[in-house]
Amino acid sequence: MIQIAILGFGVVGSGTAEVLTENCKLIAERCGDEVCVKYILDLREFPDHPLGDRVVHDINIILNDPEVVLVAEMMGGAHPAYDFTCAALRAGKHVVTSNKEVVATFGVELLELARQNSVSYFFEASVGGGIPIIRPMQTDLASNKILSVSGILNGTTNFILTKMKDEGAEFADALKEAQKNGYAEANPAADVEGLDAARKIVILAALAYGILLDPNKISTEGITKITSLHTAVAEKLGGAVKLIGHTELIDGKVFAHVSPYLVPAQNPISHVDGVFNGILVDANMLGRALFYGAGAGKLPTASAVVADIIDILSNRASDRMSPAWETADAASVADAADYVCRRAVVINGCSGCAEKLQHALGADGYVCVKDGTYAVVSRPLTADAAANAVAAVGLQAVLTLPVLD
Repeated sequence: MIQIAILGFGVVGSGTAEVLTENCKLIAERCGDEVCVKYILDLREFPDHPLGDRVVHDINIILNDPEVVLVAEMMGGAHPAYDFTCAALRAGKHVVTSNKEVVATFGVELLELARQNSVSYFFEASVGGGIPIIRPMQTDLASNKILSVSGILNGTTNFILTKMKDEGAEFADALKEAQKNGYAEANPAADVEGLDAARKIVILAALAYGILLDPNKISTEGITKITSLHTAVAEKLGGAVKLIGHTELIDGKVFAHVSPYLVPAQNPISHVDGVFNGILVDANMLGRALFYGAGAGKLPTASAVVADIIDILSNRASDRMSPAWETADAASVADAADYVCRRAVVINGCSGCAEKLQHALGADGYVCVKDGTYAVVSRPLTADAAANAVAAVGLQAVLTLPVLD
């Protein structure tokens, strides 16, 4: 029997226990032995839960028990989750987590600590909920050079934007419905301001390029300023507005940001709606691959946690370890001003103004969004180059969106 501990018995922690219980025979076959939850660390008691007698309130009980070989951390937040993770790794225990904040902030240190203690630190559930993305990038795409990763990484914002697109709702009303349905917290700032997506894209960037950026320092714009004009422009241009986390290399340096994008219909991400996530990986040999599914939720996320548990426990005799990352420095981080893409530029004016803008931006044409409002999609340009081109013909953009081709 293999003994493990769960840290945090909230939505994902209790879901992990449920998956381990429901699929116990299958998991035992894949691990070579039964996996048993010996301890559950939480501040609360759970007297009515079948595993309520496993609850402890002192992390040292788990750390000092040599039978516990693996710890599943699902506490949320940076502390004490980070502190307990460090202690578990130093105690020679494998750790798996769904905690994107800890991975995005302390990943370099924790991966090194895992290697020093000959254990693993896995985090499949930290990005995309139940969507397999971390492991495929580490293994299935190992023979490829990753050209870019772009994704809808937050189900709350995608639900809101889908409501705005399909029903013509304004942001505030769509947010209220998301909160009513349990998709958004009472304080939704981490979601709607793009902070959650920023943590996830820096994890994906680290997997792709081996450099962990600071999620608090990458350019991050949420969806609080999205209006019905944005959705109308996207519809006229044959696409959808999506909050995208994007990373690529620019002149050998790592670039990552989070921003609302216009995503054309030919890009499969434009059709990822509701609370679902979609992550598009562009690799030099494979080409494009879309990873799609439930980006959050109790059992989808828990299934990813348990997948990491199985991966570690079924490979205990091998030398398979966690990846190695480096902390970003000024020389390894690309300037956001150097990012080139097509851009949708919207002006108020006449058709003659739109024609002038079309020529200035090197566009193929323009569309009338409504009377007196026109949109043009530029050739690939930096943000500054696009703004300068608009100003050079005496016009002013009322909104600009990067385009995800």
